Amino acid sequence: MTGFVLKMFVPALFLLLVMADFSASGPTEPSTLKLTIVFNNVPYNQRLETSWGFACVIEGLEKNVLFDTGGNGRILLSNMKILDIDPAIIDLVVLSHFHGDHTNGLESVLQQNPEVAVYMPESFPDSFQASVGSLGADVIPVGGPLKIFDIVHTTGEMGSSIIEQSLIVDTSKGLVVITGCAHPGIVGIVRKAGQLLDKEIYLVIGGFHLNQMTAEQVRGIIREFKELGVRKVGATHCTGDQAIALFRQTWGDDYVESGCGAVIELPR
Repeated sequence: MTGFVLKMFVPALFLLLVMADFSASGPTEPSTLKLTIVFNNVPYNQRLETSWGFACVIEGLEKNVLFDTGGNGRILLSNMKILDIDPAIIDLVVLSHFHGDHTNGLESVLQQNPEVAVYMPESFPDSFQASVGSLGADVIPVGGPLKIFDIVHTTGEMGSSIIEQSLIVDTSKGLVVITGCAHPGIVGIVRKAGQLLDKEIYLVIGGFHLNQMTAEQVRGIIREFKELGVRKVGATHCTGDQAIALFRQTWGDDYVESGCGAVIELPR
């Protein structure tokens, strides 16, 4: 009888151990990267207030990132509240360039949550860097390309007359390139991102600064995007209505709407 009980017990114990191991390390839902456009002059979510500028919250990473802060702190915080994004969840801020429509909302964010790191081009005025530090933030000047954390990188300073950095997120689908205004040239930014990480470009999103270009010039940019293998595009902010329409027409189902309040979820 004892032998019979033992024979029954051992397989049952093995099954329990296997089930416990599967529960502990079994399949989980794939992680996602969420981009939420919280400030933009291009409308999308009608509940939000639009204004000239750009800001994007990036969640689903080791740290939550606010890329640029728009041109008005009140509007930025109001839009974030409507979208149920608490400023307290922001771990770090990345500023693309020293224009008010990308930096003016920073003080309002820091008043709500000063315990953040702020990555800004090192060419930003010393007085601006000092004022940000006085609000309690950890100021980190950026010169060359830099891995900020995990899969998040910056192109580093680009351009001459207007210095700008762009953000790169290295996802399983390829690189996501997020631009503020792309003053140094959107094609050059995308090309540099691909070269820095030696990866294909999955999505380019943000301001492309094409609002003064002719339709033929924009088509030239589109051809270069295609040559660079850009799979998805979300043109917004200072890209201009004509250029946005041309990108939307060219990419079709792979065009990503990115107006104010748009939420873009991607595989991490």
